[in-house]
Amino acid sequence: MKLSEYVEYDGLGLAELVRKGKVTSSELTRAAFEAMDIINDKIFAIVGRIDPPVAEAGVDSSAPFYGVPFVVKDLWHGWGGIRCDQGSRLGQGYVYPEDSELAARFKRAGLVAVARTSTSELGLFMAVGAVSGELTRNPWDLTRSPGASSGGSAAAVAAGIVPLGHANDGGGSIRMPAAWCGLAGLKPSRGRNPLVPPPVGDGPYGVCAHHVVTRTVRDLAAALDVTSGPTGGDYIPLMSPERSFLDEVTNEPKKLRIALCTRFDDSSEPDAVCVEAALSAAKLCEELGHDVVEATPHIAYTQMVDVCYDWYTMASFTAIEEMARNSGRVPSAKTLEQPSLETYKKGQSMSATHLLRRLDEAAMMSRFMGQFMAEYDVLLTPSTSRVAPPIERVRLDKYGEGDLSYWYEEGEYYTFMPLFSVTGQPAMVLPLHWTADNLPMGVQFSAAIGNDSLLFRLAGQLERARPWNRRRPPTHAASSTKNN
Repeated sequence: MKLSEYVEYDGLGLAELVRKGKVTSSELTRAAFEAMDIINDKIFAIVGRIDPPVAEAGVDSSAPFYGVPFVVKDLWHGWGGIRCDQGSRLGQGYVYPEDSELAARFKRAGLVAVARTSTSELGLFMAVGAVSGELTRNPWDLTRSPGASSGGSAAAVAAGIVPLGHANDGGGSIRMPAAWCGLAGLKPSRGRNPLVPPPVGDGPYGVCAHHVVTRTVRDLAAALDVTSGPTGGDYIPLMSPERSFLDEVTNEPKKLRIALCTRFDDSSEPDAVCVEAALSAAKLCEELGHDVVEATPHIAYTQMVDVCYDWYTMASFTAIEEMARNSGRVPSAKTLEQPSLETYKKGQSMSATHLLRRLDEAAMMSRFMGQFMAEYDVLLTPSTSRVAPPIERVRLDKYGEGDLSYWYEEGEYYTFMPLFSVTGQPAMVLPLHWTADNLPMGVQFSAAIGNDSLLFRLAGQLERARPWNRRRPPTHAASSTKNN
């Protein structure tokens, strides 16, 4: 299979070719490795090639992603036998001793792990790949960031290395990279997908969610079909829906009542292009027969950020402690980025009373949004409040000892994402808009907790009305002269 042919298919399409005998899984992995060789020295998305690739032995050919190449994010991936540094010198060299349930489900779906992708240390920053020496680049503009900690996976998918890649999201790290790399991304409802267990932990208080970034809605849905569902020991279980998520993609939604919000209380003014993207999506929804009304959930943005910041501070503290025990290294400026070290120090002094107060605030916000979503089917917002920034703006060497300003500086980009991390609602980003400079600007849709199916019905309708899968970034594996 030529690389120019490989990149034309999504994951489900490639699996169908393997099932029909038109191509082998080995040919697909060779194409993925060829794409890495061609493109990675431009985007720096791959931090470790997995060769030979890792897959489940004896997977039935009916598996939805049978033989399809896949990348795992170098943060909480849970794949047994595969290195996972957590994007950190402190965690360097750690290998999961066995598969987490999530990894086992990815394998049973037929996915083949071919590489580890870059991330930020502990998922805290937009400086993706800082520890590896080169910051990861956005394939749509190599001078810009691909987004937060799943930026490596998003860049790899956008550039044609693989059709879908593992990602996780605590404050927007699935959604921001999807928005800036022209992909579809979903933070599923809390409890929808299993979390990765220790040594890293289940994430900060149920905020973290695992899923994938993809080029098509159907891949996004099919991936959730194979990964979701209770395990029997979940801290926060969520039962599976009656219909598959993949079926929902072709199931036309009823007339929806959609709330449009382009600015939260207390937040700064978003970039005009971000608002333009949301307004354009709202107009499309109206053309498809839905009712769209302007409505803002009156929860202060500053409160959302403070809750998330304190949760992540404590989660980072416990993760760093665990990484130090596993590696035998000491948390210091030699083993951690300076902002990570400052976050660790702050976590040491945080009281249980303070953290409990934040948990109470989160419960209040969840109840408020439950009432809000009883009135509206979907909440539509910009995905981010800024366009993808230049790489130089997200570097970490500008922060010195005692400086924790990174959180609030980067928070200016995340404005529309923390709320759904706190409440556990599903939030999906779709690549429905491009700027005049040909930069992707995704749009975010959220529903009531547990109602992921509704988002897939709407996403399928929007994708059919405004398809995006034929768009390619300027830096793409298939554009190489090797394929001419």
